[in-house]
Amino acid sequence: MNAAASLFDQPGARGWYANPFARRWVCPAPPNEVRAFHAGLPSAHPTPLTEVPGLAAELGVRRAFVKDESSRLGLPAFKGLGVSYAVYRVLSELAGERIRPATVDGVRDRLASLPRVELVTATDGNHGRALARFARLLGLAARVYVPEASAARVAPAIADEGAKVTTVPASYDEAVRRAADSAAGRASAVLVQDTAWPGYELVPRWIVDGYATLFAEVDEQLRAEGEAGPDLMVVPMGVGSLAQAAVTHYRSRRSDRPAAILGVEPDAAAGVLTSLRAGTLSRVDTAATIMDGLNCGTPSMLAWPYLRAGLDAAVTVSDSEAVAAVPDLAAAGVTSGPCGAASLAAARAVLGGHPTPGDTAAAPGRRRALGVDARSAVVLLSTEGTAASPCSLPR
Repeated sequence: MNAAASLFDQPGARGWYANPFARRWVCPAPPNEVRAFHAGLPSAHPTPLTEVPGLAAELGVRRAFVKDESSRLGLPAFKGLGVSYAVYRVLSELAGERIRPATVDGVRDRLASLPRVELVTATDGNHGRALARFARLLGLAARVYVPEASAARVAPAIADEGAKVTTVPASYDEAVRRAADSAAGRASAVLVQDTAWPGYELVPRWIVDGYATLFAEVDEQLRAEGEAGPDLMVVPMGVGSLAQAAVTHYRSRRSDRPAAILGVEPDAAAGVLTSLRAGTLSRVDTAATIMDGLNCGTPSMLAWPYLRAGLDAAVTVSDSEAVAAVPDLAAAGVTSGPCGAASLAAARAVLGGHPTPGDTAAAPGRRRALGVDARSAVVLLSTEGTAASPCSLPR
């Protein structure tokens, strides 16, 4: 157990970890071109940042906002940001030059002079659907591997985008291995995966770079609200790539009051929190969870150094807590599936809103660890809408 965990990990059933040094860490900024690239895509518009005064009162903060990713680039989740930019960079590498203009039409025109390729990935849902969508827009074939536990929910939407779907009778991690093996065995296939391992790092880095647009939007939207930035950003974590993008954004700038970043995982799939507690990248066996888009047992190797150094805290939430948050967000005008609603469940667990009995005594210490008080502005990142999880909620 590392020093931060031994000093700041609090006992109890809920998983919790805090790093008191995270806001001192500094890293390079993401590429400047990313947001301009996204502006040239179909259905490009900023997603809403919705203020919810009732949540601010519940959480004991000055203002609370929800970044609503239920309609991003025509898809019901944020994943299109990373996928589209990574596919653009992959195809530019194949072309031997940065493709210009960096638009769907510009890339499609350049593809006419290149050998045909098939885009390959593994997914619990939103990443694979995004890859299938952009492959279809570009006239490319796509093959998507889906773990059996998610197949019934996600395979139809992916297939509707024109991709070939292969169900893997095992976990998400095994689906990733199958996808990687498939792409490695064919010269015409390119793996576009949102997690990294030794020897496969460039494409996941481009995917993380693509998420920079989301956080740049939050900055602009908060400035329009008279806020310099968030005091706390709450981010759902699967393999940790989106949290890596949050860390990259907020740790690459100087601020007198740097944002704290809280990552949330299902209690059935806490790969990041387990790794943080151990002080080394670790794999966990996952169980079924309604937050199946976050059901990942092995954090991304690329994300790990950023999470270890720059993530202020990690917390786990239960299925029942995520489900309870869905209608509360809906009442505020935010359409969210369980993965997105995990952010609200995490904020409640950590800051003290609707706490379980074990959280009541722990909340003051957790608030101090994040530097959150009654003057704070909190942003909850809702990563998907209900259209991304049509079968996830109890009927």
